[in-house]
Amino acid sequence: MTKASAAAKTAKPMKAGAIIHEHRLRNGLQVLIAERHDDPVVAAMVFYGVGARNERAEEAGVSHFLEHMMFKGSSKFGKGEVDRITTVLGGSNNAFTTPDHTAYWFELASDRWEIALDIEADRMSGLALDPKEFQSEKKVVLEELSMGRDDPWRRLTHAVSEALFSRHAYRRPVIGYEDVLRGMTVESMRDYYERFYHPGNAVVVICGDVNPRSALKAVRDRFGSLSAGPALTEETAALIEEPVGEQRVTTHWDDSSRRLVMAWPTVSVGTDEDYALDLVTAILTHGRLSRLQAKLVHDQKLAISISASNDTRVDSGVFWVYAECADGVDPRVLEAAIDEEVLRLASERLPQSELRRAKRILEASDAHESETVSDIAEELGDFAIDKDWRLAIEGSARNQAVTAVAVKEATGKFLVPHRRVIGWSLPHGERA
Repeated sequence: MTKASAAAKTAKPMKAGAIIHEHRLRNGLQVLIAERHDDPVVAAMVFYGVGARNERAEEAGVSHFLEHMMFKGSSKFGKGEVDRITTVLGGSNNAFTTPDHTAYWFELASDRWEIALDIEADRMSGLALDPKEFQSEKKVVLEELSMGRDDPWRRLTHAVSEALFSRHAYRRPVIGYEDVLRGMTVESMRDYYERFYHPGNAVVVICGDVNPRSALKAVRDRFGSLSAGPALTEETAALIEEPVGEQRVTTHWDDSSRRLVMAWPTVSVGTDEDYALDLVTAILTHGRLSRLQAKLVHDQKLAISISASNDTRVDSGVFWVYAECADGVDPRVLEAAIDEEVLRLASERLPQSELRRAKRILEASDAHESETVSDIAEELGDFAIDKDWRLAIEGSARNQAVTAVAVKEATGKFLVPHRRVIGWSLPHGERA
């Protein structure tokens, strides 16, 4: 073996200039340390493999509600202390919940970032769940839910999701339902917390200006003694059903707009078809030269706006198309125009120039989304908790490897009328 080949074999993987080191503690905690010294900043994130997908019907919304309660006190850090400490140290923090996972992040200067680990380890093992704070925060969550009802796109998307996933928890909104949230108790939330918030169901990501060995020791010192937690046996993929015909849903809103959502079930994250569908989104809707933007928005002026999203998840994915009719346009005309372009992509040969353009767009987007240490940490953690962190590194190369044939086949396999749900939001009094 030559020196060059030996070096290549032992080289650490990299993401946007960050050298990645992977470890796993004895209690099952996965640790990713991404070393990048461009700026004296460190992002520290903890991901839990629990989201709306893991909730029972009577728990709908508990993942998001629990995310709120993680800032309301633990055994060593009282109510408001997390935000106060972060502010005093000149950093930032936040959290988010998705259908598949929940994440907590800090961004701090590299000489003071380890306090984030103290906070996260304490929240993982000693969350207070004070009854008074629980009731107070429940009102906040219910108000957030109420505000969401004032968004016509969100209401329409929820209706489409309920039709698309008839049995799977993906059908439910991450924020949950009012009646379920009102009936939620401290005891039921604690049971949920103890089931899912433990090292065996978590990933810690440290990214930025750190020494890998010291960073690993800092993680081990805080988390190494925690119990691995109960084994998780939820099997939810079997609840994804293949559609047997086109479905339609209609909502109404108190304005003159006509909003369209089309959705097709697709594949889980990280499959070859996932990357082919990424290219489909770029070809159809990314930029003024994309097919749907150029034809429907700029040339024929059938739509005010149009976009697409390849939303792949742990158990399944969704390919979304969102559009808003231009004034005076018959919704059926817009719908038919979209169908025509999707059919073209599924049946005609894709020009190489168009494929290259779409790949350049995705490559630029990937570079833009990896600028900061928090960007890198979030992408590594998202993939690590959902499937495999290496997908964060492979993504760009796998997009570039997609062929015109693969784009055509993925479109023809998934984006066909008998597999989709079509949702329209129409003015009050207008029939579907």
